[in-house]
Amino acid sequence: MGGTLLNTLTVTLGASLGLLIGHRLPGRIQESIIIGLALVTIFVGLDNAAQTTNVIIPMLSLMIGVIVGEWLDIDSALKRLANWLQSRVASRTSPSDDLPVQGAMSERQRFVTGFVTASLVFCVGPLTILGSIQDGMGLPAGFEQLAIKSTLDGFAAIAFAATFGVGVLFTAFTIFFFQGSLALGGSIAGQFMTEAMIAEMVSTGGLILLGLALVILELKPVRVANFLPALVVAPLIVLILSLF
Repeated sequence: MGGTLLNTLTVTLGASLGLLIGHRLPGRIQESIIIGLALVTIFVGLDNAAQTTNVIIPMLSLMIGVIVGEWLDIDSALKRLANWLQSRVASRTSPSDDLPVQGAMSERQRFVTGFVTASLVFCVGPLTILGSIQDGMGLPAGFEQLAIKSTLDGFAAIAFAATFGVGVLFTAFTIFFFQGSLALGGSIAGQFMTEAMIAEMVSTGGLILLGLALVILELKPVRVANFLPALVVAPLIVLILSLF
């Protein structure tokens, strides 16, 4: 759990710093920073996706996973959570805050977008999965991986918070509960997962990151969270194939 606590701390500090300096950054700089993060997300996504040894596995994982995700409507659940948090945080919100502003997001839209986008960026990826599981197993490599992730997430939190506002700060809770759950289950599940299972899970996560990049760049309103069940489907497919 040490790596998870470190990651939670760096995101909290990064988001807080982003909130402090965000209003001092010109809009064009904030926009360029977000584009830079999107480009890095694309690079990491492609690199992770290439780890598959059989492209059919991540493809099937995405198809099956998104069907489950759409049925559960995970994306809407995350947005409802973000809306609930925003309504609690905004102690004084004028009626005009929730109205669309031409060329800009409303405060509620910024909060929801920041919370959902940052949560996915911080929680979908190989360092999250591998690091949390191995950290839960007590392996030094797990903490080292999460330490690297913590550094990256801290800088990303500065950029996200400067652009999207306080919603990014609440992703610290997402990180703590999600990675904490993986760490707690790592001592059990990690012992049964083969390298092939982890590789296909990472590859599938890479494809999900590519979808997330489309959201960050505002190219397509992809319901990325609904693809998350694919991360569970991928190792299950590997397990089934190993039986034949």
